[in-house]
Amino acid sequence: MEKRQIINFNNLKFEPFDNYGVVVPGMSWHKISYNRENGGQGTYVLKMEPGSKSLPHEHTGFEEFLMLDGELIDPDGKIFKKGDFISFKPGSKHSSHTINGCLVLVFMRGINKAI
Repeated sequence: MEKRQIINFNNLKFEPFDNYGVVVPGMSWHKISYNRENGGQGTYVLKMEPGSKSLPHEHTGFEEFLMLDGELIDPDGKIFKKGDFISFKPGSKHSSHTINGCLVLVFMRGINKAI
């Protein structure tokens, strides 16, 4: 099937994460179907190196993610662990950080706004 795409998670090529117009230190991504020009819709794999932190942002649409490996911590102290599926509703705001690094499968339904 010519319209099928198969992704092997053991052989991903990551690029610096620049979804907010600047490269965020310690973060990289592999875009699967994500397209900022198409309203920020799609899926990507996010890799965060130990000690990295996302920029504070607001979700304009749903942002959902599956923790594939490691742990991610939100400002309220909630720790997301491997196997957790997290759903943020439109209008929610946060930033996350990781102590030991993590790998996350992200499903976007709108462009996040840096705050």
